Amino acid sequence: MENGAAQSVIVAIDGPSGTGKSSTSKAVAAQLGLSYLDTGAQYRAITWWMVANGIDIEDPTAIAAVAGKPEIVSGTDPENPTITVDGTDVAAPIRTQEVTSKVSAVSAVPEVRARITELQRSIAAAAEKGIVVEGRDIGTTVLPDADLKIFLTASAEARAARRSGELAGADVNATREALIKRDAADSSRKTSPLAKADDAVEVDTTELTLAQVIECVVTLVEEKRAGK
Repeated sequence: MENGAAQSVIVAIDGPSGTGKSSTSKAVAAQLGLSYLDTGAQYRAITWWMVANGIDIEDPTAIAAVAGKPEIVSGTDPENPTITVDGTDVAAPIRTQEVTSKVSAVSAVPEVRARITELQRSIAAAAEKGIVVEGRDIGTTVLPDADLKIFLTASAEARAARRSGELAGADVNATREALIKRDAADSSRKTSPLAKADDAVEVDTTELTLAQVIECVVTLVEEKRAGK
């Protein structure tokens, strides 16, 4: 029989927002007994800290100078993922429009990416049973040796509709424009852009229900585990 060590698997799930990345990653981790890490929440957390401390978001040098200051701690239970900054629970405040509108600018600063990437690698290394890590550069930059890399995609229309469903009172067209703008910013940045790893499995979620996406990813992980 397989022992615990043999089942340990690191899964990287990348893709733009609105593809069902978070819902899928959490559900897959919960179903398979793995840890879970939302790397976007960490970038949101450091952005929240910058805003709260009055750092000029337009000034990469100012951001770089304080990138090492906030202490960010991520709880990796997929049933109850948590995130704190300097001991403060920031799960709700990091989802505000103010933080959302600034996260790309903060994330583009190399010192911020270096700091958060190091944090992500240490969390993945410490996950005894394995972990599902979701983000935009996990398979390419953060965990290039992940056992399984998945890249979720969906049409801009489908993604905007999903995000509008998540954001109360959001206008679908405005959401779509914001998503396209964010994709462009994340895909064109010099440091760790949003990109599909050469060895990633692409899953187009446009026509799939969340349950179907979860089932597809669980199957891929189980096949990878069996093949080890």
